[in-house]
Amino acid sequence: MDQDALDSIIKAGAVTREARQLGAGMIGEGVSLLSVAEEVEALIEKRGAKPAFPVNISINQIAAHYTPASNDASTFRRGDVVKLDVGAHVNGYMGDTAVTVEVGTRNWSSLIDAPSKALSMVIDMISEGVPISAIGGTIETGIKSNGFVPIRNLAGHEIKRHNLHSGLSISNYDDGNITKVHNDMLLAIEPFATDGAGEVGNSKPGNIYIFQRDREIKDAGANRLFDMIKDEFGSLAFCERWCTALDPKASAHLRTLVRYGAIHAYPILTEVKGGMVSQTEHTILINGSRAQVTT
Repeated sequence: MDQDALDSIIKAGAVTREARQLGAGMIGEGVSLLSVAEEVEALIEKRGAKPAFPVNISINQIAAHYTPASNDASTFRRGDVVKLDVGAHVNGYMGDTAVTVEVGTRNWSSLIDAPSKALSMVIDMISEGVPISAIGGTIETGIKSNGFVPIRNLAGHEIKRHNLHSGLSISNYDDGNITKVHNDMLLAIEPFATDGAGEVGNSKPGNIYIFQRDREIKDAGANRLFDMIKDEFGSLAFCERWCTALDPKASAHLRTLVRYGAIHAYPILTEVKGGMVSQTEHTILINGSRAQVTT
């Protein structure tokens, strides 16, 4: 890995870490989800990076893929278990990190600790040559030791330049994958724990989108927005409120673009038995015999 790439990875990780800490500190009873998302993303820009994806704010049984829309008035409530998932990129090199915060109570401390414990165990054991299945098995052991189960159809992932989810998928259980980690590999390790069935299913769209394919769009307004989306966001995920900043009629145009198959709307992922969900995540750079946590 050349020095410019390494410097960008380290800076992206540092910015992402600071953004995560800011957002986690803001979460509290009566605070709006929109204010947290906007403040976190503004900090990323202020530090000379760009969001790698819209801030995900997933509450209670929701595991992932929700970000507040531009008109979202919802606020955090006492007892909420909030997953804050943040990403930033510098020159296309990314950091990806997440934390779980309980609002005003301590009823779910053990659940929140479970993925953190699992992640710490992975950081201690991961190095060049370790098989992917061993990482998943370590996550599963760490979560189950706290009395919970991993979410089996969510996974960590390899990160490459301009591509957040690329290459390897890292299960939260031993899936038998004998592929080995190699030097200079950048990995997002993100254990999810639950007291439910250990599986998520698709719900309604959560305001997050990604470019899918070029299409001829006959609606002039939607076509103009589509061109702006490609220019502004490229291969990375984006959200309704970012598009509304480009075009006040973006919400309607996004629905049109989804119907054309030009963009994909990510569904909210919810625990299938209504179980509470927690998450912790760090980005890790494999550096020979040790794991360098960038976030």
